[in-house]
Amino acid sequence: MSQTSPPASLYDRIGGRGPLLHLLRHFYADVRQHREIAPIFSAQITDWPAHLEKIADFWSGMAGGPRLYAGGMAAKHIPLQLEERHFAAWLDLWRRNCRIHLGATEAGDMILLAEGIGQRLRQITGAAHGQI
Repeated sequence: MSQTSPPASLYDRIGGRGPLLHLLRHFYADVRQHREIAPIFSAQITDWPAHLEKIADFWSGMAGGPRLYAGGMAAKHIPLQLEERHFAAWLDLWRRNCRIHLGATEAGDMILLAEGIGQRLRQITGAAHGQI
């Protein structure tokens, strides 16, 4: 009887925290220049290095790595009055950056994770604004 190793987590397949931070730095550089969503981020974030570390903690856990984030991510988005165009812009930039900075399989997996998170945030923020 042969033993097989469990499949590597997405976090491990992308190479851990270093490559994750590389992706996030490039992604958020694009976010900070985007006409639709840059104003939302610049109004909320004053310390970008700290924000990137916190976001890396979030994505680490989402991708099957160390669960370092404890912060009520969804609730933080409710007061931002996000609209569909904001979600679409964010996801478009996420897809582009994942495809540029990750292998094809890992990019697809990270995109699926983000789409699922985006769908849940749409429901939460829409419900909070009486849109659902």
